[in-house]
Amino acid sequence: MQESVKVQNIPVKMYRTAERLTVAAPMPGLLPEDIVVEVTSGNHLLLRGELRGVLKDIKELLVDEWSVGGYYRELALPDRVNAEHANVTYRNGVVVVALPISERTIPAILTLKTVGLDHGEYAGNAGHAQI
Repeated sequence: MQESVKVQNIPVKMYRTAERLTVAAPMPGLLPEDIVVEVTSGNHLLLRGELRGVLKDIKELLVDEWSVGGYYRELALPDRVNAEHANVTYRNGVVVVALPISERTIPAILTLKTVGLDHGEYAGNAGHAQI
């Protein structure tokens, strides 16, 4: 029998400057390869984190308010962005996505490369459009 996995809707902080839209979201306990960031052609940001560390052989689980992974969040972006030039970092359990504001939405699926112990990044161009 397969155990059902509860997907957690994660909270976010979103802020912008004249050049960049930034989103930060807590996704604790993951490795960089467990995280996928996607900007769709419909100008939505999708954050996904795969389930990790399922508790095994627990005799009696007393409180279960969160688990490592099974994270998901979809956000409508207030500005068009160029996802190909985005930066994504993952440190201390928080993923930060920096998206350069653009005249049109350029979608992309971004995966992180491991750059240190439990740290990852996708470097598009420091979140700024190329000149």
